[in-house]
Amino acid sequence: MTTGSTIEVTLNPKRMSADERARVMQNLGFGRVFTEHMVTIRHTAETGWEKGSLVPYAPLTLDPAASVLHYGQAIFEGFKAYRQPDGGIATFRPESNARRFATSATRLAMPPLPVERFVEASDALIRLERDWVPSGPGESLYVRPLMLATEAALGVRPSKEYLFLLFGSPSGAYFAQGVKPVSVWLCTDFVRATPGGTGAAKCAGNYAASLLAQQKAIEAGCQQVVWLDALEHRYVEEMGGMNLFFVYERGGRVTLVTPALNGALLAGITRDSILALAGELGYQVEERRFATDEWEKDVASGALTEVFACGTAAVITPVGQVKFDGGSWLIHGGEPGPVSSRIRDTLMAIQYGHAPDKHGWMHRVL
Repeated sequence: MTTGSTIEVTLNPKRMSADERARVMQNLGFGRVFTEHMVTIRHTAETGWEKGSLVPYAPLTLDPAASVLHYGQAIFEGFKAYRQPDGGIATFRPESNARRFATSATRLAMPPLPVERFVEASDALIRLERDWVPSGPGESLYVRPLMLATEAALGVRPSKEYLFLLFGSPSGAYFAQGVKPVSVWLCTDFVRATPGGTGAAKCAGNYAASLLAQQKAIEAGCQQVVWLDALEHRYVEEMGGMNLFFVYERGGRVTLVTPALNGALLAGITRDSILALAGELGYQVEERRFATDEWEKDVASGALTEVFACGTAAVITPVGQVKFDGGSWLIHGGEPGPVSSRIRDTLMAIQYGHAPDKHGWMHRVL
């Protein structure tokens, strides 16, 4: 059985019944339930990208000498499929994720997967797993593409063999508390990325390097880490794996300030979408460096009224409290603010098909 022109399908012989699937999909949370199939596409130096396979979801078999286990050539992406009002399904900006996936691959000396193959793979999976796309408020099918180096070789060089994978995860809220402000820890002893490094790539190593700081944040009673620049430990970069926005209100005008992309920050697709929507909502935008002392001073004066993080998984998450060695401060009384709530509602209305898609962001799958 084939789907499209480059993917062969092998169905899982033990597919769940509708009742079994409904039980599994209760109280979804994030990233705990997975679809019954996945897409695999192999690449070798001799053949290039081969025909893809849509096969039952199953563990991988890797040689102990596989390059990814030793030298860390591994990248991933994440985007969502949303149930539409007519029962159909659409994904949000998958071509943008495909292009960023290719950029990450290039940075790690991996072969870029063509954009059309990336989108074809996700469409094929979603069509087959359509019943795994939930329809509850705030729910979606999170789609996870990844690529890893599979050649069994211990020489320090780019692998000659790679495996692309793509699977889905029906998901609810990313944060267990839902859309409530998170507390964050200003990290001054570790850095996420440096100029010239891999900060702008979505590679596994970036996240492994973040876990110790995340553990420290949890020990301090915070849910997330705010990363600062590597040189001065003064300028804000990201929150966990999410981009940050700072909301200023001056004379009735709203300005959104977000750290400028500098090669060490991930170019978030949700971030880019918010920048596009800001003008339509009557907001000004500034992309620039933003210092922690400016953050503290402007919260104290009342000029800075809200802070929020954005990313595919959580969409928009308000920041309610900042902690650091020696103190803390509250933002907007520790409650969600009207600007972040309005932006979140506007973006999600487009994603779920309740508002016009003026930017052509939604890719109809079914």
